[in-house]
Amino acid sequence: MTPENPGTASAKASVLAVAKDLAEGAIARDLNRELPREQVRAVADAGFSRLRIPKELGGDGLTIPEWGDVLIELAAADSNIPQIFRGHIAFVEDIVHRPDDEYRKLWLSRLLDGEMVGNAWAEAGPIAMGQKNTLFTWKDDELTVSGQKHYTTGSTFADWADVSGIHQGQSVAGFVSMHQPGVTVHDNWDGFGQRTTGTGTLFLDEAGVDPRDVAPLGDRIRYQAALYQWILLVVQAGIAVAVERDITEAVRSRSRNYSHSSADSAKDDPNIQSIVGEISSIAYTARALTRGVAEALQRASETGVAGRDSEEDREANLVAEIRSEQAQVMLSELVPRSATLLFNALGASATSSGRDLDRHWRNSRTVASHNPVIFKQRAIGDWLLNGTPPPVDWNVGTPSTTQTATADPKPV
Repeated sequence: MTPENPGTASAKASVLAVAKDLAEGAIARDLNRELPREQVRAVADAGFSRLRIPKELGGDGLTIPEWGDVLIELAAADSNIPQIFRGHIAFVEDIVHRPDDEYRKLWLSRLLDGEMVGNAWAEAGPIAMGQKNTLFTWKDDELTVSGQKHYTTGSTFADWADVSGIHQGQSVAGFVSMHQPGVTVHDNWDGFGQRTTGTGTLFLDEAGVDPRDVAPLGDRIRYQAALYQWILLVVQAGIAVAVERDITEAVRSRSRNYSHSSADSAKDDPNIQSIVGEISSIAYTARALTRGVAEALQRASETGVAGRDSEEDREANLVAEIRSEQAQVMLSELVPRSATLLFNALGASATSSGRDLDRHWRNSRTVASHNPVIFKQRAIGDWLLNGTPPPVDWNVGTPSTTQTATADPKPV
């Protein structure tokens, strides 16, 4: 499929149809740490990239809020799936906003054909904060890249990895084909939640890179940090929706009850009804906050097209970042709470490993740990009190008194 010959079927309808099948097997995959390779490929083949690509270029042309509604349905079925596509989502958004040239057409063709991009930004091993060991270098008139990357979510499923590093003293990122010698990815993520995101380690040993695919990090869309965070909010919202779904189904079908209950059946007990009501309210709040961030991102997208780096554009990007941080502060507390309340309504039988209901709390807590919320709420307070813009280039490493030009923004 090419931009000149767009498909007639709605990618949204196709992806939502696949989403209905994702929940089947999600428990087994979590319990066995089985990577959802077939499921990820099914989502990609359903036209996942087309969701955000403009209609005139072969896509559905969804707005970011509309895009988010589809992603939440995927997350409700299996919260690992949207996170796997996190780097890919950011790449598609960047390509949509690139100038209309041959390079853009090349990548649009790849995306419309179902090719996938994974994330590989965080440096592996001990390293001083703000520095990188991943280097893009010329060898025999060919550009290569060598280094190790950690938290490479999605790369094990992908055709390309979005790799950050240093080229000729400049902080850059390049798209590296996963289908070549010199590229190895290990699924060594051992977190207790989001177990099947393929968030492992990528090893690069003089892997070949097309020079056209290497560019300064500053060339990316301005709201990339907020977009990366929004995808995690989508995951949280999906988990909240899944908790609401599971508690409703479990209480309705529950035949056993406690002698000291306030009603004969669990579904008629006002205490349990209250818990279900709070869980449902959290799911609604998660959807609403996530959509609010999406609307702010949509505004940043539009101002970027109208006049990148104008005063209006800078303000829209600031609002998008603040809104994403505010939503993170709330959902990092509310969604794990929802996943805990679930057990108050179901009792000891709900702790059965075979039911795997604890995955909702584990997944939510893991997502909330990506960017510690304490730093986000402080940044919001500093902005309100002192007008200090929140940082958008985050670094992880050993603290150093000397910062270099090799800053390593970490979109996690």
